[in-house]
Amino acid sequence: MPQALLKDETPVYDLLGVGFGPANLALAIAVAEHNAATGDTVTAHFLERQESFGWHRGMLIEDATMQVSFLKDLVTLRNPASRFSFLSYLHERGRLIDFVNHKNLFPLRVEFHDYFEWAAAQVDDLVSYAHEVVAVRPVADGGAVGCFDVEAASGQVYRARNLVLATGLTPHLPDGVAPSARIWHNSQLLHRVDTVDTASRFVVVGAGQSAAEVTSFLHERFPAAEVCAVFSRFGYSPSDDSAFANRIFDPAAVDQFYFAPDDVKHRLMGYHANTNYSVVDIDLIDDLYRRLYREKVLGTQRLRVFNVSRAVAVSETADGVRVTVESQASSERTVLDADVVVYCTGYRPSDPVPLLGDLAPSCRRDEQGRPGIERDYRLRTTPAITGGIYLQGGGTEHTHGITSSLLSNNAVRSGEILRSILDRRPSGNDARTHARDHAFAR
Repeated sequence: MPQALLKDETPVYDLLGVGFGPANLALAIAVAEHNAATGDTVTAHFLERQESFGWHRGMLIEDATMQVSFLKDLVTLRNPASRFSFLSYLHERGRLIDFVNHKNLFPLRVEFHDYFEWAAAQVDDLVSYAHEVVAVRPVADGGAVGCFDVEAASGQVYRARNLVLATGLTPHLPDGVAPSARIWHNSQLLHRVDTVDTASRFVVVGAGQSAAEVTSFLHERFPAAEVCAVFSRFGYSPSDDSAFANRIFDPAAVDQFYFAPDDVKHRLMGYHANTNYSVVDIDLIDDLYRRLYREKVLGTQRLRVFNVSRAVAVSETADGVRVTVESQASSERTVLDADVVVYCTGYRPSDPVPLLGDLAPSCRRDEQGRPGIERDYRLRTTPAITGGIYLQGGGTEHTHGITSSLLSNNAVRSGEILRSILDRRPSGNDARTHARDHAFAR
C-alpha cells in the first residue's frame, strides 16, 4: 500500500488541514495561540481550493442574522481571553459600543462573515488558497504508515503526520434535478440573482430557514413578481432555541451523545431535530405571515404558499421553467410557469474517506457503512496506520451529535483535536526528527 518512504531530508508538518472554512480556521487559530503561549512550535499548514476565504457567500443576504450567539465564535468557548474573538473584532472595527447598545446576541450574517475574514487574515501564513487537494498517499515509516503525502492540483506535495479533513457540506438537489441558469440551489442565490432583470414568478422549494429567507428576499427584491413557496409541511415550523433544548449544543453534550447506546443516539436526534433541521426563526415566520395576510386584505397576492405539497416535475421551457406542484392531501396538480425555481433542499456531508485513495480500505466503518470515529474526532484505522486522520466540520454527526457540523462547538472541537495531536506527538528518538521538522518551518 505505501507509495513513498519517509526520508530524513523530507520536511514533515505536524498537521495538514484539508479545507479552510470556519472549522479549520478555528484549528489554525488554536495552533497559533498554542505556539505563541508555549514556545513549543506545532508546524501546521492548510490547503483551501477557494481563492480566498469564503463561507456560504451565496446566502449573505444583508438582513439575515446568525442562528447562534456571537459568543460561539472561533475561540471564546475555548479561550475567552483570545485576541481572535468576535468582541476583539468589533473593537478593532470601532463598533464594540454600538454592538453592546444593540442588545443583540445574533449578529448579521454579513458581519460574522467579515469577522471570519478578519480572523483568517491574521493566520494567512498557515494557509495556501487556490490549492485543491487531488490525492492523499501513504508514506511508509518502519513498516507502518506514519505520515501522508497530500498532493494539490498544482502538483505540489505536502507531507504531514496528521491530516485534519474539513471538506464541508455539499449542496443537495432532489434526484433528477440538475442546476442550470434557471434552476438554482439556494447556495448560489446571490451569485445568480443579478442575472435576473425582471421576473413575473419565482418558485421556492423547501421549508427550512434558507427557504424562508429566500422567499422573503425575492418577495422584496422583485416587487412585481409572484413568489410561490412549496413545501410538504402544513406551515413553516419554528426552531426550538429554548434554553434547555439548546443544551444539545453544549460541549458536554458531545460526551453524552458519543458514549450513549445507538438507540439513544437515534432518539436524541429525533427529539432535537427541530433545533436545526427544516425549521425557521419565529420572527421570520411572523414576518412572512404578516405579508401574506396584508396582501389578502389588499387583494394583490404576490406571496403564495403551496403547503402539504411537493414539486413533482420541473422542466425548462423556451423562456423559463415549468414546475408541477402536487398536493399531497388531494393529489391535485398545479402547473407554475416561472422565471426561476430555487431549491432550498439543504446540504449533505461530504464523505472525505474516498479522497484518501489507497488509505480508504484501512479506515474502519460501522455496520451502516459510516466512518468509525474516536471521541477525539480521529478516524479509526487498521493498526498499520499510525499517523492521525481527523474529521471535523462534517461527517461525524452519527457519532458526535447534531453540533458536529455546526458552529456551536467549533472552538472547543478544534481545541480537542489539537490536544489529541499534541498527546500523540513523537517522543524519545523520534523527538530529534520532530525537532528537525520544526526547523524547516521557521
